Amino acid sequence: MSSAKATPALAALAAAGVPHEVVKFGHDAREGSFGDEAVRALTEAGDVAAEQIYKTLVIAGPDGLAVAMLPALARLSLKAAAAALGFSRATMADRASAERATGYVVGAVSPFGQRKRLPTVVDVDALGWDRVFCSAGRRGWDVAVAPSELIRLTGAVTAAIQA
Repeated sequence: MSSAKATPALAALAAAGVPHEVVKFGHDAREGSFGDEAVRALTEAGDVAAEQIYKTLVIAGPDGLAVAMLPALARLSLKAAAAALGFSRATMADRASAERATGYVVGAVSPFGQRKRLPTVVDVDALGWDRVFCSAGRRGWDVAVAPSELIRLTGAVTAAIQA
């Protein structure tokens, strides 16, 4: 992949020497759920389970923004995510704040290479996989990484955050 096409997420992974695999799929701008789209595209071949495909959500707490990562088809427990991050409460961040803080457009927010590294919580189920897929920083691009590398590179905590 040429550096001109690399995203900040892929550049961060390369700079950290993290083994990863980029998977590209057709993105339909009319698609309502980016997570559903990724799950459909990545599970078609049959060698990726839907539960391995993670979404990156930006949440807002009293002390600022944070990231919650969980399987794309799961629902987030804001209460559990807030508790894991030491927040008294949390809500979903508004689109403009999420994009400004991360440097990514909604639907392509990656946990890697964010403009400002946000506190991150990864659902504990990620530890059961040899690799998980998350946004590579562009709609229609995912990156597969070992959960341990995801946690290490983002400084994440793990917790049960599914509703």
